[in-house]
Amino acid sequence: MNETERIIREHDQFVLQTYTRNPVAAVRGEGSWIWDAEGRKYLDFFPGWGVSGLGHCHPRVTAAVREQAGKLLHMPNNFYNELAGRLARIIIEKSFPGRVFFGNSGAEANEGAIKLARRFGEPEGRYEILTMKASFHGRTLTTVTATGQEKYHSGFGPLPPGFRYLPFNDIDALKAAVSEKTVAVMLELIQGEGGVHPAGDGYAAAVREICDGNNLLMIVDEVQTGMGRTGDYFAFQGYGVVPDLMTLAKALGGGMPIGALVVREKFAGYLPPGTHASTFGGSPVVCAAALAVFEAMEEEGIIENVREMGGYLRQRLEELAADFPPIREIRGRGLMLGLELDREGKPVVDRCLELGMIVNCTASNVLRVMPACNITREEIDRAVEILRRALGEEEI
Repeated sequence: MNETERIIREHDQFVLQTYTRNPVAAVRGEGSWIWDAEGRKYLDFFPGWGVSGLGHCHPRVTAAVREQAGKLLHMPNNFYNELAGRLARIIIEKSFPGRVFFGNSGAEANEGAIKLARRFGEPEGRYEILTMKASFHGRTLTTVTATGQEKYHSGFGPLPPGFRYLPFNDIDALKAAVSEKTVAVMLELIQGEGGVHPAGDGYAAAVREICDGNNLLMIVDEVQTGMGRTGDYFAFQGYGVVPDLMTLAKALGGGMPIGALVVREKFAGYLPPGTHASTFGGSPVVCAAALAVFEAMEEEGIIENVREMGGYLRQRLEELAADFPPIREIRGRGLMLGLELDREGKPVVDRCLELGMIVNCTASNVLRVMPACNITREEIDRAVEILRRALGEEEI
């Protein structure tokens, strides 16, 4: 039995089997590469489901974690935490005037947004939140209900009431759905898990107008699109709108678990003391990591790299599509791209793994390509070469 087999055997014996796992036991990561227990090297083009936005073990992040771990690991949130305040200030400076609540995940951030929306509408008896079909907002009972995909609802009924699902990019459907019960519209500006579908031209602005005209909160889920992924700090900036609530997680912590709910100043009072909490939210160590992420983004030109490499990656993928008709469409923004195939995507993903590259398939036939935001031209060339080989295999 080799080391990988030992790790898999122990894991499968004692860990709850809630994931479908690849037979790889990762033991080390650096930048856009990971190594398994047998010493094999993989190019990671979907690092941590977008969590490792600066690649694995970015030096600034790991140094900040080490330093803070030697000072203070945790204090409860009824004491002041200098790093949480500093991080909140930077998030606000990069987004819009308001306040920040810290949790541990995107699901927690979205739970906070849903709770605030409910309190906002409570005086008039409004509670219904309009979300989009093919959306994804988390795995808690409430956020999975907000998710507009029935496959994630199965087996968990009865689901909490108060959500309606509308077709994405259909502004007429949204107008027709608003009622006296509606309190908010919740959406991703690029649907990730739903197949990498971006909001169309004018759609975000139209949603903003409907919300303003009906006293609704506009909630934008930036868990996957935030922190430079689309070529702006946050995707809403590329669409020319400002949400009332924004949720963040994934790349915010550079590999550490953190979620954030960002609330426009005028709505901050709807979650007063005692209405919402998270025991580990905003701990000194994760805040130190997130501060290092912002530092790296500023000092290392990450946004500029996303714009440049995003254009280069799309160009190389379009060249690939010209040679492989099974690629129906390439869509997305920045370094968040999807390749829709005319067939199941899993065999391609499996073959890429055999060839030494990690990529994701979502919506059954969409290859989701989300490399680290500091990816290089050479690494993109290597990834496209592997995709070319995988797509060219006769058995695929």
